[in-house]
Amino acid sequence: MADYDMIVIGAGPAGQKAALQAAKLHKRVAVIERAKVVGGACVSTGTLPSKTLRETVHYLSGLERRKLSAGGTGRGERITMRQLLARKDHVIRHEIDIIESQLHRNHVDLILGEAAFDGENTISVKTLSGMHSEYTSDFFVIATGSRPVMPEGLDVTDPRVLNSDTILDIDDIPKKLTVVGGGVIGCEYACVFARLGSKVTVVDRRQRLLRFLDNEITDALAYHMRSEDICLKFGEDVEEVQLNGTGRAHLLLRSGKVVVSDRLFYSMGRRSNVDTLNLEPLGVEVSETGLVGVNEQYQTGVSQIYAVGDVIGFPALASTAMEQGRLAACHAFGEKAQSFPSTFPYGIFTIPEISYAGATEWELTKNDVPYEVGRAEYSETARGQILGDDTGMLKLLFHRESRELLGVHIIGESATELVHIGQSVIAHKGVVDYFIDNVFNYPTLAECYKVAALNGVNRLV
Repeated sequence: MADYDMIVIGAGPAGQKAALQAAKLHKRVAVIERAKVVGGACVSTGTLPSKTLRETVHYLSGLERRKLSAGGTGRGERITMRQLLARKDHVIRHEIDIIESQLHRNHVDLILGEAAFDGENTISVKTLSGMHSEYTSDFFVIATGSRPVMPEGLDVTDPRVLNSDTILDIDDIPKKLTVVGGGVIGCEYACVFARLGSKVTVVDRRQRLLRFLDNEITDALAYHMRSEDICLKFGEDVEEVQLNGTGRAHLLLRSGKVVVSDRLFYSMGRRSNVDTLNLEPLGVEVSETGLVGVNEQYQTGVSQIYAVGDVIGFPALASTAMEQGRLAACHAFGEKAQSFPSTFPYGIFTIPEISYAGATEWELTKNDVPYEVGRAEYSETARGQILGDDTGMLKLLFHRESRELLGVHIIGESATELVHIGQSVIAHKGVVDYFIDNVFNYPTLAECYKVAALNGVNRLV
């Protein structure tokens, strides 16, 4: 008999949910984690710390009260990294305690060490003390997450060079920060440090931020970032980085421009943590970028080995990784489960935050779908005035003929919460009239759905 029914490699969001689902099916389960604590990058260096930092800055900087005090700058020059990191450490410790408790209550064994496959049903683990142990299992789930990609030849040990794993280790707020890469992580940290008073420059080789977003939302974000004195340099390639004895980092661009700053923050994508798993001899497909190939049930080329989360690529969200882990465990043990939903929300925790579900205008136009747009400004609602957010916007896209809701796009306060209302209507193929014919609490930002629906339907007339 095998030691376990399922062994999960990685204790991040995907691994946790796979392990707990298998345990709920009364299976013998173990989780192997090479870090000293559970939670993965999501808890230790990624999602949770960065969002905690964002919310702390949002509060301490006075952004929540920016319309309530006359003469306030709304900036956070007096905030220290000590304040910010204290809150971050508290949240992380609490989350780790919750995860450990869940695993313990469900009788999931936690094995700390680095895993490598010895065969299709055998895995060896090198513990933190250097000891080697071997385990067998009927099924495996690879959920080892990812790490930041850094340019070759760059001295990553230099304290002036940061990535998403190291930026929260700094002991001061840089006066000048250059962000290389205008993706989600780069934009989020750019907004946070600008709110803290740093002079921020974002350098990106593309011509737009976050190209997967609806263009109107992207334009609004760029406007807000520039209003925070963030310098956006698009269409720029980095030629060279000079880390000389001046204490500053010099970024030389191919166009001839030079950007000088105290710190360089690289946000150039991530790579899967599968290098040490010894997958190739088993016949598990791994791409040049480190992504593991899987089918619709998250099985690799070896049917008893599954892979979920960042290691399989898009969408690489904590929320979707959790669902992938659950579905993989259900499939392994023949438990009926719904397939992965086609519509899921994206949340981007910039300042202001952004969220959307469904199609963008560009996608609908490309596919020749006749659609109409309804918009609502936060300033049109009492709640928006109460919160002091008079620049937020909610946008609905719906079919001109059937009136089916096709997309919802939000920028502003509580966008990542509001989006779930639209997501539910899209998932059930509801029509835009749902928002017109129903009552929303007053005063709330959710009223924007009714305002936007009326705005869009009036365009049909």
